[in-house]
Amino acid sequence: MKAVVMAGGEGTRLRPMTANQPKPLLPLINQPIMEHVLRLLKRHGFDETVVTVQFLAALIRNYFGDGEELGMSLSYATEEMPLGTAGSVKNAAEALRDDRFLVISGDALTDMDLTDLVRFHEENDALVTIGLKRVPDPLEFGIIICDEDGRIQRFLEKPTWGQVFSDTVNTGIYVMEPEVLDHVADGESVDWSGDVFPKLLAEGARLFGYVADCYWEDVGTHESYLKAQADLLSGLVDVELGAFEVMPGVWVSEGAEVDPEAILKGPLYIGDYAKVEAGAELREFTVLGSNVVVKEGAFLHRAVVHDNVFIAPSTNLRGCVIGKNTDLMAGARVEEGAIIGDECVIEAEAYVSSGVKVYPFKTIEAGAVVNTSVIWESRGQRTLFGPRGVSGLVNVEITPELAVRLASAYATTLRKGATVVTGRDASRAARTLKRAVISALTAGAINVQDLEACALPVARTETGRADFAGGVYIRTTLGDPQRVDIVFLDERGADLSLAAQRKLERVFGRQEFRRAFPGEIAELSYSARVVETYTHDLLRRVDISGVREARLKIVLDCAGGTSSLVLPTLLGKIGVEVLTRNNLLDEASPTETLAERMRDLQRLGELVSSSGAAFGVRFDPVGARISLVDENGELIGDDRALLVMLDLVAAERRTGRVALPVTTTRVAEQVCHFHGVEVDWTSTSQDVLTKAAARPEVIFAGDGRGGFLMPEFSTTVDGIAAFVRLVGLVARTRLTLSQIDRRIPEAHLLRRSVPTPWAAKGGVMRHVVEAAGDRTVDTTDGVRVVEDDGRWALVLPDPSEAVTHLWAEGPDADAAQELLEEWAEIVERAGS
Repeated sequence: MKAVVMAGGEGTRLRPMTANQPKPLLPLINQPIMEHVLRLLKRHGFDETVVTVQFLAALIRNYFGDGEELGMSLSYATEEMPLGTAGSVKNAAEALRDDRFLVISGDALTDMDLTDLVRFHEENDALVTIGLKRVPDPLEFGIIICDEDGRIQRFLEKPTWGQVFSDTVNTGIYVMEPEVLDHVADGESVDWSGDVFPKLLAEGARLFGYVADCYWEDVGTHESYLKAQADLLSGLVDVELGAFEVMPGVWVSEGAEVDPEAILKGPLYIGDYAKVEAGAELREFTVLGSNVVVKEGAFLHRAVVHDNVFIAPSTNLRGCVIGKNTDLMAGARVEEGAIIGDECVIEAEAYVSSGVKVYPFKTIEAGAVVNTSVIWESRGQRTLFGPRGVSGLVNVEITPELAVRLASAYATTLRKGATVVTGRDASRAARTLKRAVISALTAGAINVQDLEACALPVARTETGRADFAGGVYIRTTLGDPQRVDIVFLDERGADLSLAAQRKLERVFGRQEFRRAFPGEIAELSYSARVVETYTHDLLRRVDISGVREARLKIVLDCAGGTSSLVLPTLLGKIGVEVLTRNNLLDEASPTETLAERMRDLQRLGELVSSSGAAFGVRFDPVGARISLVDENGELIGDDRALLVMLDLVAAERRTGRVALPVTTTRVAEQVCHFHGVEVDWTSTSQDVLTKAAARPEVIFAGDGRGGFLMPEFSTTVDGIAAFVRLVGLVARTRLTLSQIDRRIPEAHLLRRSVPTPWAAKGGVMRHVVEAAGDRTVDTTDGVRVVEDDGRWALVLPDPSEAVTHLWAEGPDADAAQELLEEWAEIVERAGS
């Protein structure tokens, strides 16, 4: 039986370590990752192996040759272009001779019992058997659900936290029958998990999952690379280290010289012919490659040092990676999470800050402080994007330098000569950062149409017009004047999809940005009549019939934000009497705290009741979301406001569908059914809700947080369009908001957030699914468990914080509280 080792990946997330060598050749305890894999195959009797190669293929072929040194027979199948995980194996089909074969990744560290995996495959007469492993953080892997016999029921490739319903993931280790390759097209990019396996599952093929009790680590990030080194030293992996254990946890290879006066605190590893002088201190989880020299007074802790590195006296290395053939001069310091590429020189007294990446062949001058302010790693941020875009403290986490790199990465993902829209809120910080963004975009051959200060819905609508490839909008974070959000838009004016975010993150991580030649520097232009165009289209598409006849009086609060730039043009054409507050741009206070918001809403309510207005509306500072006050001056909470808008739209349309997130009360379903309208439940992702609103049969969407989508005008959240729609609906229905609110049944929906360590989130969701038992389970977003009597609870991991959110709804407050307590206890117990 042959094996196929997939070794064609670029390892972009591991740059600069993989800038000039393929990922499978990265050393783990002085052996390439792929060598550990080949030795595992040899141990289980797989002597004949085909290696699929593509990126820097010659380096892999030159290193391993024909496999004679390992006692194996190696052959190579070269891809001219990336063919995906399945396409690369199909490319090697001739070498497999129509026999059963095993597929394994050449860049993951494991000690899986491959013999037992093959036995399991044979016993189940499987077409494909997939090696599975339970992991604490399943986000970057494919989740697989099996029945109690091991037969696969469902696949989900690289989920969001809202889609995590298990912690059992695909390790990329497969046993396959040869006929599987008949389902893979020749010469095309095809993926096992994304293309082939779901198709086979739909056809009823015998696909099985083998849950292994073993070590497995996908070495795909700098953090996982360091973790794999530490796990090897800690004895968590069943491999031979190829060195002598001279004292507990201290491994020294052949030919290494360690002075008796050197301080060694294991576990640590010293490679062959390395030299450690007296007075040098090597602490836990330090790894030295071959021929490394560590001089007197140097201090290394959790440092991974590749071959042929010189470390001068008084050098200090902590939690970093040093590439081969690099020299670190006296007194140099390299901090946590920093990566130094191959053949660099770090001169005397230079300081490389946490998270800094130094690419190969660079020199850091003596005494230089290298601090690029890229602090995502030191913050423990797992992704660049959060729920509000790229967010952080002004001039601490989000600096003009970072804005330039972000915009350069965004420009690199677009075609040269494309045009994007830029806009901002009223703040000075947003204005400064937008200028940095514009300079980077034009330097990347991307034309810019700048809207200056504008409402976010205006920027989204303008971006969604023809000929624009996307947009960037910068705003102060709602509720926190010290923070700012950089929001990237796609060609529809919607937030970037998860796939587009990941693409931008990959480019940002590599820091390989496109630059334009002098003749390609792009242009900056300004739009003169954006607001007029926006209001004209809004009034043309949103029904305002009956408004003038109703003679409505309305109180508006612009919150000192950019909606005040649109409303004067708009209100004169609607035909309502309006009293406005806070309608001047406030550069010094571009957002509001929760206390300030509640204070202003109370004042708005007082003005509504005292003036006899029909209702009041308060816009957020960028005009994207609204809060409602009824004719009595009473605040209508966001949950109830969604039901009120839903009732008004459904009562008037009497047909169609509405899109709502799964966190919405099921009272919404009662309201819709009463009026003959159906509900499409979506995840809480803004991107998913936007796509749902774009379907032709959808007449309304809302997120329950003051965000409303009016598909007849725009499929993105738009507070100004929602206000215009509300005016028309109220004018025609001749009912007050309080009357509409009273006719809607009361909802008993409770929410709680439970602290959950990142490492426990996958296990928590698995325990939730197991605790659900035979009850109905909905995995639209998170795990929603429905009781027989209609009560339900939703468990949803937060994508950016170490918490898990819970919702519970019942026929009364006590029933909802009881259900919430039950599931909160399950989550707390599983996460402890």
